[in-house]
Amino acid sequence: MSDYIGSDFDPVPLQGILAQLAPQGRAALLPALQAAQALYGYLPELATVEIGRALKVPLADIHGVIEFYSLLYAQPKGKTVLHVCTDPACALRGGEQVLAAICQRLGVQPGETTPDREYTVERAPCLGLCDHAPAVLRGQEAIGAVDLQSVGDVLQGRGNHPVTACYGETNDLIAGCGKGRATTLTEYEARGGYAGLRRALSMSPAEVIAEVKASGLVGRGGAAFPTGVKWEGAAQAPGQPKYVVCNADESEPGTFKDRVLMEEDPHLVLEGLLIAGYAIGAAKGYLYVRGEYPAAYQALTVAVDEARRAGYFGEGVDILGSGYSIEIELRLGAGAYICGEETALFESIEGKRGFPRLKPPFPTTHGLFGKPTVINNVETLANIPRIVTQGAAVYRQLGTEKSPGVKLFCLSGDVVRPGLYEVPFGVSLRHLLFDLAGGVRQGRKLQAVLFGGAAGAFATPDQLDVEMSFEGLRAAGLPLGSGVVMALDETRDLRRILAGLAHFFAHESCGKCYPCQIGTQRQYEILRRVADGKALPGDAERLADVGWTMADASICGLGQTAASATLSALKLWPEIFEGKNEKL
Repeated sequence: MSDYIGSDFDPVPLQGILAQLAPQGRAALLPALQAAQALYGYLPELATVEIGRALKVPLADIHGVIEFYSLLYAQPKGKTVLHVCTDPACALRGGEQVLAAICQRLGVQPGETTPDREYTVERAPCLGLCDHAPAVLRGQEAIGAVDLQSVGDVLQGRGNHPVTACYGETNDLIAGCGKGRATTLTEYEARGGYAGLRRALSMSPAEVIAEVKASGLVGRGGAAFPTGVKWEGAAQAPGQPKYVVCNADESEPGTFKDRVLMEEDPHLVLEGLLIAGYAIGAAKGYLYVRGEYPAAYQALTVAVDEARRAGYFGEGVDILGSGYSIEIELRLGAGAYICGEETALFESIEGKRGFPRLKPPFPTTHGLFGKPTVINNVETLANIPRIVTQGAAVYRQLGTEKSPGVKLFCLSGDVVRPGLYEVPFGVSLRHLLFDLAGGVRQGRKLQAVLFGGAAGAFATPDQLDVEMSFEGLRAAGLPLGSGVVMALDETRDLRRILAGLAHFFAHESCGKCYPCQIGTQRQYEILRRVADGKALPGDAERLADVGWTMADASICGLGQTAASATLSALKLWPEIFEGKNEKL
């Protein structure tokens, strides 16, 4: 206590928390920082000293981590932090105007705090509320469909609490969604929940992996790597312990499917993770949830507690008399898009800045803490219980031969019925966009569709009959990505859309590799100039040069795909980069 004489800092509450976290060492750094910030409103220097002592982490490293994550604050903030989304889907519906109105009402600029310390206003990357644009995160509370008239309500703690509409021609993944609250353990079990885990535990791990391989399931986060092959690699890799990780750091602009699954059917995700852990022989599992998803984190917290008390997992727990035991830990991210990259996520769990690692080695042999690790995203794991319960043959009855099963698509932008859509692979874009989602709003014409989010590519109206499958979209030169389908009507200025996407990548580049660090900045500078009607001769060539350099030379998927949308637009609409298209 003598260290704090004359200070208002009270270390006692923090010391109690650190005593519980200390055995984890540096791996507990992010939870410790988040706990300290919850106590004091920010991270005072004396708190970082306490954390460093308890976890044996140098102060320089601690400050490096704090500076890396946008949701960690080294300086005092307002009692309420308003994160106003201005990225693609929200920008289409007036996100910038909402941000300006909030700042004007409070007399601040983005990034500033009011003199009375009541509010801090921050420009936010995509909040995963694209179907309720424009969106604001008020502290821990999500508010959707904010307009200029409801700004006052937002400041007073009122507003529209968004519930994502879920539509499906099938009902495999969204069975527990659409009600606006989390499914309880009792409800989940009543509809057959945890039957997949029970059946998996009656099989050998090799049999479970064989069933997943036979199903043809591939990763739903964008990479589309065969799930069973990944599991088999980790199961056969030497080294103990082994880890299983759920990548719930969904943050691709336009994507909100994982958020809905976590908020409304968390046990489905948890069951998939437990089956994956059994299949590879993991003794520990992690659920890493995006920092901007407080409701999802809370729903998973409750579900984890329910499942642990029910004996479905826990340290030393003999799960359902199988002889298998696994512990699950929840982790909350702190605001870094790059942590959606699997190795950057590992670094974050280990208490470091979320920098991606060079590959090889790959996570199946050298993953979390350098041990064999399987990491799957939320939607991928949500498919697992049904595959194990009903068998691969039943799973393959839906979809196409090369893209079996169902897919979740996130529809947003200028569409009549935005929301989460579950359809079998193989339906057409026309069917999804017009038959199911009602077509383009206000009777306008479709100009383009952005596939795959910020790291995606554009489709044109003459591609409406493209097959929504991995092979169908690949043949059309379009990415399936994370399932983003963002409709843009003929009134939208594509130059502004592209500048917004470029701003996102320039902001989110971690800076580890030079091609991405500099390339994203140059791309944004050029596209901002183009959007302002000040294109220079040769800007199209400059964008192509920067884009292909990033694609070829960046070390991770962020830089490799940061120019995907721009390169797509360069091919489809070269005139918009030369200031010749006055309509735009």
